[in-house]
Amino acid sequence: MYVKEVTVQNQVGLHARPATFFIQKANEFKSSIWVEKDERRVNAKSLLGVLSLGIVGGTDIRIIADGLDEQLAVDSLVRLVENGFTE
Repeated sequence: MYVKEVTVQNQVGLHARPATFFIQKANEFKSSIWVEKDERRVNAKSLLGVLSLGIVGGTDIRIIADGLDEQLAVDSLVRLVENGFTE
């Protein structure tokens, strides 16, 4: 299991469009991936799950992965969040 914490940089947070980019990136990996906010954990590959967290700009989240490509998955998703959900 590999975990990193990151602060959401963009102002709107993880809503429809950025959440879609996040999920698409998460689905590129074989590992199981979760997003955690305030002790609530959801599947990072689920749009409804990610949106249900209500993540806004400035929020700290944890990205957790477990599997063969866990470190690459977490590092890629952290980079995406840090760059404001642009490649």
